[in-house]
Amino acid sequence: MSARSTSAWSNGAEKPSLVFVGGGPRTVSLMERIAANADLIPAGGLDVHIVDPFPVGGGRIWRRNQSPLLWMNSVAKDVTVFLDESVVCAGPIVPGPPLDQWVAGVGRQVLIDNGLRAAADAFKAHDFASREIQSLYLSWTFESVLSSLPASVTVTRHLQRAVSVRETLLTGGSPDGASAGTSSARQAVRLADGTALTADLVVLAQGYLDRHPTRAEKELSAAASEHDLVYIPPGYTADVDLSGLRPGADVLVRGFGLAFIDVMVLVFEGRGGRFVEGHEGLTYLPGGAEPVLHVGSRRGVPYHAKLGYSLGSAAPVPPVYFTPAALESFGPDHPADFRTQLWPLIVKELTAVHYRRLFEFHAERTRVGWEEFSAVLDRTDPTAVTDQDFADYVASAVPDPADRFDLAAIDRPLAGREFPDHGALADALVGEISADLARRADPAYSPDHAVFNGLLTVYGVLAGAVVGGRVSAQDRVQRVEGAFHGLFSFLASGPPPRRLHELLALHRAGFIDFVGPDMQVRVENGRFVGSSPAVAGTVEADALIDARLPRPDVRAASDPVIARLLADGEVAAEDLVAEDGRSLGGGQLLADASCRAVRADRTVHPTRFLLGPSVSGSAGSAGFARPGFNGAGFRQNDQVARELLRLAAVRGMVATAPDPDTSSPLKESESSHAR
Repeated sequence: MSARSTSAWSNGAEKPSLVFVGGGPRTVSLMERIAANADLIPAGGLDVHIVDPFPVGGGRIWRRNQSPLLWMNSVAKDVTVFLDESVVCAGPIVPGPPLDQWVAGVGRQVLIDNGLRAAADAFKAHDFASREIQSLYLSWTFESVLSSLPASVTVTRHLQRAVSVRETLLTGGSPDGASAGTSSARQAVRLADGTALTADLVVLAQGYLDRHPTRAEKELSAAASEHDLVYIPPGYTADVDLSGLRPGADVLVRGFGLAFIDVMVLVFEGRGGRFVEGHEGLTYLPGGAEPVLHVGSRRGVPYHAKLGYSLGSAAPVPPVYFTPAALESFGPDHPADFRTQLWPLIVKELTAVHYRRLFEFHAERTRVGWEEFSAVLDRTDPTAVTDQDFADYVASAVPDPADRFDLAAIDRPLAGREFPDHGALADALVGEISADLARRADPAYSPDHAVFNGLLTVYGVLAGAVVGGRVSAQDRVQRVEGAFHGLFSFLASGPPPRRLHELLALHRAGFIDFVGPDMQVRVENGRFVGSSPAVAGTVEADALIDARLPRPDVRAASDPVIARLLADGEVAAEDLVAEDGRSLGGGQLLADASCRAVRADRTVHPTRFLLGPSVSGSAGSAGFARPGFNGAGFRQNDQVARELLRLAAVRGMVATAPDPDTSSPLKESESSHAR
């Protein structure tokens, strides 16, 4: 279904047209930047179309139509879609409320109007909002942006899917600024119902792309069909059909991150179970339809709980060792090597922020002063921070092992451990999770929070390096998006503490058990069999869930727009090869520094823009920005919005140039301001 609007200028020419494919948070932010830069909007206006089968604002991932039991994994005060004075960009800063202030202010009535009065009454700044609340926040933001646009801008929403984008010729001018009188290409965006939108500018911002199953996933699906098993491949949990998990069935779950937490919520609370508070913590009261989950992963443990306290200041911590200048020192002509050059600096940076906090705020637990310790650290080569000599010095200066920073041990808490059976593994994991919950709630261990802030700083520098071409495509896929992002998620992007308390309660009730680290799955004797090299014995099950998002590989994308553009050479994907010659798949779509699409012949399309997690160099795709942190996504969105308006103005000048065969201008035709 499409809400259509038409408009024309005084000479009968159409307004410059901009089509967004995708109506999620990225498009909301770009529209906010267009509104903020209203002085750049062409004098005759702009015709905007937003195409998405889900409501504009939340889009697919943050749509309201999903279980109200699903939460965000960031506290409300750490989530914003508005720029603030920390953001360094060319466009004006138009302040708006972070999520917590929105709920406490104008958003309260929005929640009440949508039947969420109880949530509005109970809400606090440190709460983890439901995705339902975040969806309303995004929708409100979009409507606020629309109301701030000048009347010359029309916005039309198309609640359906785009199926193709192709070139169509326009005589009269070049969209990249060439002189009038030349022939230039506009673009036709075709929708599922056959509607064709003619666009001067197109922004592809579909977010996470679904992909065709991998060979391994196809083999598991075939085995499941053959043996009457259930296999659920990777995907966004809110879209996954869990109805095939029978009550009482043993289910293997591969993945212990946020996707697992969503599955846990949906198959227990979502099936009528509930948790009650008691003197010894939570107790789970079953609803009667529960399966039994056996979960494992590469690490074998869940992500660390979100920190339960604040350090007071929300300002980002400037880096000391892992700085843009340090990256530039490796040479401007080739990417830096992640393992030998970037990773040692990252480890040294995180080591520094941990111990700075310890020595400055918990000095009673140290034996030397920060001045001495920092001097030793400063003299230590980044590659030697993990050596035994430095570890020995740390042990002499920091007597309690609980106060020391050992990134390898933090990253793999079960490394080197072996368990005689799954009962012994469960005892160890209950201890690990319980200790993590206690520590993450205790400000006495505030160096953990300093490392969290340090990771955000490192992520920002690393994002700049990726966008600036300082990281090779192979390193980006294998080490930045692979190992480093996994570490970042494990330490800094874990679940709300309440969810891990629920996990422990479900384990006590007999509904969750553990498989172990480096989990392996095979089909044997008509059943799924899970095992771990660290644990004696196996676990048999009638169902398997791959609880994770699929790795980006745009060559395998099922999105019809992307698939057709790739086939036609109108966009290009990275061809990634590992050091051993093994193919790493298609990676991400290629875009230039202005986010314009790179074609297969490596030319740049002047009016087609690519943004999102499936695009190389696209900033801010890892999550919502924190207030006060100069979000890279905000900076990039402002840059793109200003370029879109510049190109629209060029198109407008071409469209309004006097026709040499016309002696007088036409009257302005009627224009609708559809929003």
